[in-house]
Amino acid sequence: MTRKATLVRASEPHPSTLFEAAADLIRANISHGKLAPGVVLQESALAERLSMSRATVKRSLALLAEEGLIRRFSGRGYLVAGSDETPRRLDLRTVELDLELLDQSVGQPNWQRIQDVVEKELSRCLVFGRYRVVEALLAQEFDVSRTVVRDVLSRLQERGLVEKSASSRWVVEPLTAQRIKNKFELCMILEVAALQSSEVDAEALAQLADEIRALPQDDPVKPRTWFDLDHRFFQLAILSTPNRDLAHYVNRNRSGLWALRSVLFSIGLPPDRQSLMELCMVIDLLRAGTTTAAASMLSTHLENALRRTIAQLKIVSVINPPEDFAPYLVPT
Repeated sequence: MTRKATLVRASEPHPSTLFEAAADLIRANISHGKLAPGVVLQESALAERLSMSRATVKRSLALLAEEGLIRRFSGRGYLVAGSDETPRRLDLRTVELDLELLDQSVGQPNWQRIQDVVEKELSRCLVFGRYRVVEALLAQEFDVSRTVVRDVLSRLQERGLVEKSASSRWVVEPLTAQRIKNKFELCMILEVAALQSSEVDAEALAQLADEIRALPQDDPVKPRTWFDLDHRFFQLAILSTPNRDLAHYVNRNRSGLWALRSVLFSIGLPPDRQSLMELCMVIDLLRAGTTTAAASMLSTHLENALRRTIAQLKIVSVINPPEDFAPYLVPT
């Protein structure tokens, strides 16, 4: 019996949690001498200065205490460790600190700060089976409330990446060959209809076709380049339909297929140059004003894409799931 290969891929770094960002900032200000040895650090004053909750600041101070940079003393709060630890009580609300060190994502709403990372992790599961998303572990992973977690998962549910089970648990359903076939069949109905009613920018489409044809023939297409070109075609030729309801369903159906494509690229399967060349043929027919022929070519392109995707899925079937899935993803 053939032994399955195991895919191991290092996870992308998470955006800093709020308490980690606060710890980084305090650590850097200690290193730069702005918080000198003996300076007393109190949760309330730091929380006000950093515009964070006291609970977040408390966790950051506990982390720095574990590192030995600060320590408890007989008074309230912590003091900065060093050669002279005579307590110095400064007004931390006004003391000069370097606040530019905060992660740029810290100022974003919590759901926005973590959604891209969660989306990528969920996408990685799509061809490896059914996984449950554990709310409590997800909240713990990013140091956010379960309300924020539900907000993120609800947004990803709209994109078709996660579903609610009959028992109201969040689950990532695998993209089986049948589900992929169903999605492509919907593409052939919805996207062809959208193309036929689209209000295309002929000049932008011409530029896109020129870029595709200018790709070096001897080098493989990079995944980022493939996604950029494919997304631009989708925006210009499909989502330009004035029917907003149609555009919504088209976009939602496509999300799962793009997530699948991202997984296939991540395990080393190369982007398909022929797929891009087929889009050029659709563009040429649109620019010639033959919308019916363009729609027919788009349908042919989608049929070809389905066959290629199913063939690649067979390759994935001999690969074991990655060993580094996020801890909030539990196989069921």
